[in-house]
Amino acid sequence: MTSPRKKYIIANWKMNFTPGQSSIYLQRLANRIPAQRSIQIVLAPTTVSLQPLSLQVDRRQFKLAAQNFYWRDYGAYTGETSVTQIRTFVDYALVGHSERRYVFNESEEDIAQKVAAAIRNGLTPILCIGETAVERKDGETAATIYRQLTNGLHEVSKEDISKVVIAYEPVWAISSNKNAKPAKPADLDEAVRLIRSHISKLYGKQIGEDISVLYGGSVNADTAGGYLDVEGVDGLLIGGASLIADSFCAIVETAKEKFNER
Repeated sequence: MTSPRKKYIIANWKMNFTPGQSSIYLQRLANRIPAQRSIQIVLAPTTVSLQPLSLQVDRRQFKLAAQNFYWRDYGAYTGETSVTQIRTFVDYALVGHSERRYVFNESEEDIAQKVAAAIRNGLTPILCIGETAVERKDGETAATIYRQLTNGLHEVSKEDISKVVIAYEPVWAISSNKNAKPAKPADLDEAVRLIRSHISKLYGKQIGEDISVLYGGSVNADTAGGYLDVEGVDGLLIGGASLIADSFCAIVETAKEKFNER
């Protein structure tokens, strides 16, 4: 029986591609990936590429996501871009990505306000959570997941929680970390159970079962299938492999096969 939860493959291009390069790459993907019924494919380019790509993209094939934004709707915040300014270009927004947390030192309060701002402006926030290597070594995986979920969602009502997607991305498994160790499906299985259990405690059992939970952490074409086989995983948040057309297209094809099997 097919799960009613929405399925996703999300490409985070991070700080790569100029607007011109993004346009060329989008066209390359569009020529190779037909519109999917069973999977929502989301592309997250840099902010400067959002507006031109929004004019080019076929939204039956792909949706766009913001990688970042400031949570206030307007004001004297030099250098920032508000979600109000980009909401006409995108349908989704990444929030709490590990690079925002640990490179740019975003606080739990900032992340909660961003989740709320995305919902307030009609976007689906993709809340990223995950423990560091030290937290994992110290046995704090569950505590970290609970803390980041509780803090990140504390502005979200029961009526709005269905508008949120959760992405588990353990910091220790991300390839940009020089000491990264790829997560095993068993690691992911434990984390997904913890996430659903805590959402159930916060919002009720049915919501814990219905919320979409993704995995992100050095996913590539060779490992994608193993992660998608984990019960309760509804898709992938992909970094480096999403910048290579062959790899990304292979992951999409794998996801299509896996989800159609369920």
